[in-house]
This record gives sequence, structure tokens and C-alpha cells, in this order.
Amino acid sequence: MANTAGKYSRLRKLIQYLRPHWRSVLLGILALFAVNSLGTYLPLLIRTVIDDLEVVFKATDELEVAASFGPILPNILLIGGLASLMWCIRMASRILLFGTGRQVEFDLKQKIFEHLLSLEPSYFATNTAGDLINRATSDVDNIRRLVGFAVLSLANTLFAYALRLPVMFAIDPVLSLAAIAVYPLILLLVQVFSHRLRNEQLAVQQSLSNLSELVQEDMSGISLIKIYAQETNEQTAFNRLNQALLEANLKLAKTRNILFPVLGGMASISLLVLLALGSRAIPSGGISVGDFVALLLYVEQLIFPTALLGFTITAYQRGEVSIDRIEAILGVEPQIHSPEQAIRLDKHLVKGALQAKNLTFTYPGATTPSLNQVNFQIQPGETVAIVGPVGSGKSTLANAIPRLLDIAPGQLFVDGHDITQAYLRDLRAAIAYVPQDSFLFSTSLKNNIRYGNPLSDPSEVEYAAKQSQIHEEVLNFPQRYQTIVGERGITLSGGQRQRTALSRALLVDAPVLILDDALSSVDNQTATDILNNLSGGTQRKTVVFISHQLSAAAIADQILVMDRGEIVQMGTHDQLVQQPGLYQTLWNQQKLEAQLL
Repeated sequence: MANTAGKYSRLRKLIQYLRPHWRSVLLGILALFAVNSLGTYLPLLIRTVIDDLEVVFKATDELEVAASFGPILPNILLIGGLASLMWCIRMASRILLFGTGRQVEFDLKQKIFEHLLSLEPSYFATNTAGDLINRATSDVDNIRRLVGFAVLSLANTLFAYALRLPVMFAIDPVLSLAAIAVYPLILLLVQVFSHRLRNEQLAVQQSLSNLSELVQEDMSGISLIKIYAQETNEQTAFNRLNQALLEANLKLAKTRNILFPVLGGMASISLLVLLALGSRAIPSGGISVGDFVALLLYVEQLIFPTALLGFTITAYQRGEVSIDRIEAILGVEPQIHSPEQAIRLDKHLVKGALQAKNLTFTYPGATTPSLNQVNFQIQPGETVAIVGPVGSGKSTLANAIPRLLDIAPGQLFVDGHDITQAYLRDLRAAIAYVPQDSFLFSTSLKNNIRYGNPLSDPSEVEYAAKQSQIHEEVLNFPQRYQTIVGERGITLSGGQRQRTALSRALLVDAPVLILDDALSSVDNQTATDILNNLSGGTQRKTVVFISHQLSAAAIADQILVMDRGEIVQMGTHDQLVQQPGLYQTLWNQQKLEAQLL
């Protein structure tokens, strides 16, 4: 029952994919109907010509021969014309249906990409990029074949049998029945092999995903592979996965190479049966030569779609597997989205006040909360540092403010508005966030800096770079702001990547700026200068920065000290350094480390 329900579900999904293009599909199927109608009529026309020729051969004088030839020539010309017309309509049907497959491919890739952009970052932590890329390419390609080749083949086979079998039985039911007697065995064989083909196709797709994941990871971590001299181990891992893919493909190919020739051979048996029985019926007058030739043509016309049934099944099984794999992505509902009656926030009117009320968050699958009853209030324009040991919940708090985590309502507020009730795009437009991993795109420095505002003027780009203390270094690059940074900013140092990412955040000019240890690769003095730039001026931003550099945190208006998901201390540097507690301990440790260096 579950398997049947699954098939119906896939069929519904397939209809959904085709629905926007129903006109092309309908025209393509009508064209196939016209082709098969002409294909059914042509053998009857050929039968007439052959019967007329038989009369010619039996004629005894030239006048009778000439009279008998009269209707033959027009029929021959008609056969040639209809055959040409059938070829043109067949080409039109292929263009329409294969074109629909390409359109469905385009639609699915667009839909998958847009859907992935709507999902929260945690989804990509549990689903690898290599597997997602494989589903958006290889699996979509399988669906393209399903809605193109498979639909064409199935419709063609259906029309071929529906139109030709009644005519065949009208000519001679005994010979026709004998000729198609083997076809139920073909359908039984198809049913036996279909489940096996589907499982083997699923194994191929999964092996391909595993291989794609390894390639994607190794290309991203090539520097680490070189540093630790792990080329041999990675080659071994690739060989193992490549071998698994080879074995899966060979297993599938073996099944196909057994099934398809058997299907073709069984379909050809019908032709042999007809030749054997029909050749005996002609001398006895049970069937005319024209009728026999027509039956031969009909059986021959049925052999190809019947033999093609194996390829059609493969395309269908691949498509079924791929529909499941793609719907596994599209079926994921975004956990973080705007509510129906969302509060609109105008970035230019947001002051930047932040407040947490008993903020608690536990990651899915965890038992200990990463944030536990966190309370704080940050005034507009304040610079607030968050410090604490590794794993204390600092980054979780930073991710919660722009709602990158699915926190419960009534716990976190911007300008008094519950962030879970705000329009998501407005909320994130009001908050510039620089995460720990300073991701850069493989494009120019200028394009990376103005990513959040692609129409920014060069002067605005330079001003943001000056604020992040990287402008002078950019001027020393051969191509300055046109310098290509390489994938993930590989051509830049860690500090340059972080300051480029900071420039990008500053350019959008959001009222709230969050720095999640985004200056860890910058020296203390530069970090302090940057923070002084951000906290000065007439249009001060609310700056929340997480840092292990307590000398930079010391200039903050307020410091939140976190430990085990809780805020254990709160105050200015001068206040906290005098109080016994975690901050004093961290400050003394850092002073000692500085003296030892």
C-alpha cells in the first residue's frame, strides 16, 4: 500500500511539474496521436496498392494492365506525401515534448535554488553542499528525461497499441492474436525488473552524491590537504567512493543489458510468428498478400515501442528516484519566516535599541540550553562587548539577534518590537552582521564590499574600507579595488578577509552592527582603532561585538560576560576589572600572556 501511495504521490508531483506547460504537452501528445493515426492508415494504403498490383499481374492484355495501373500511381504519391507529413509531425512532437522537459528542468532548478535561499543556516549544517548540488543537477536532469523522453515514449506506445490493434484484429483476429501473444510476457518481465531497477538507480544517485561531496570538500580545503600532506589519503578516499559509484553503475548496466535485449528479442518473436503462420494462410486464401503485408507492417511498428519499453522504464525509474530526492529538499519548510501579519521596520527609522527577556535557546538534539535566561538592555548607539570562554553562548546570541536561529517569541526585541513578529527582510536590513567565518566571493574586492548594496559608488566603497582600516592596504594591490580575491578570499590574509567583510557590513549602513569575533585576526591596536571609528561620529551605530581581545573590549560602553549560556557579569571595564569574577580572571590571564610574549 505504501509503495502504491508513493507512486501516486510521484505521479501527482509529475503532473505539478507539467501543469505550467500543459499546452505544449497537449500539443505534443496530439501530434503523437496524429503521427500514430497516419502510421495506422499508411499500411492500409499500402495494402490497397499491393492488392491493385496483384490485379495488374493477373491482367491478360495491355488495356487491362493500363486500366489497373490507373489508381496505383496516385496512391503511391499519397503514401509518399503522408510519410513526409508524418515525419514533420513527429519532429514537431519531439520538439514540443523535449522542449517541455527542458522547461521543467529550468523551473525546477530555479525553484530549488530559491527554496534553498529561504532555508535557515542550520539546514546546510546537516546537508552537504555536494549532495545538494548533485540533486539540483543530476536529479533534475533525470526528471527532464522523464517528462521529455519517457512521456513521449509512453504516449507513443499507448497510441501505437490503441490504434493498430483494432485494425489488426479486423484484418485477421487469429494471426493478430498469435502475433501479440508474447506481449503479456513482456509486461510481466517489465514488472519483475522495475523494482530492481529503481533500487539500483537510487544506489547510483547516492554514490554520485557521496563523490560530489568529497570533491566539493577537497576543493574547498585544498590548503589544509597540502599543509598536512594528505593527498594520498584523499586519493584513497576518492578511489573508494569512485569504486562504489563504478560498481553501482555496473550493477545497473548489467540489469539493463539483460532486460533490454530480452525485451527486443521477445518483441521480434511476434514478427517470426506472423511470418510462419501468415505464409501458410496466403496460399489457402485465408488472407490476401496485401493484408499480410499490412499485418507485417503493424507488427513491425509495434516492435520498436515495445522494445523501447526498457529504456522508458529506466527513464521512469530514474525520474521516480529523482522526484523523491528533489521533493526531500522542496518539502522542507523554512523554520524561520515572516509571520502573516508581520511588523514592517524602516531601516532609516530604527534607532538600534536591543533587549532580551529571559532569552533561552536549545539547539535541536541538545539537552543543555546554549542560552539560558539571558537578560540585557542595550541603548541606541551603545557599543557593547560580549566576552567569555569558548562555548559560553556568545555566537549563539549573535546569531539570535538577526534571527538566524528559530527562537521563541517574546524574548528578543529591536526598538521594542519582537523580532519574531517583524518582517524578516526588514529586520535583517536593519542589522549588519559579520560572522566568525569571513566569507568572500570569488570576485573583485569592490564587488565583495558592495555585495549588500551593488549600486554603491566607488567613493562609498572606499569610505567603508577606510572605516575598516583596509583602504591603505588595498592601494598597494596591483589592481587595487579590482583585485580578484579568489574563492573564499584565498588570496587575502585572515585579517584582510575580516576587514573586507567588515567593510561590506559598514557599506549597508545598518543601525545595528554585530561583529562575531570578526576582528580576531587583526592586531589589538587596529581592532581598537576600528571600534573607536564605529563608536564615534554623530550617527553612531549600536555595535555588539564578540571578542577575546579584552583590550579592545575595554573601550565598550558596556560589557556582557557570558559563561555556560548565561550572563554572569555586566558593566564597564573599570567596574568589572575591580570585581572578583570571570572577567577579572580573563583580564589577568591576558595581561600575563602579553608579558610573556
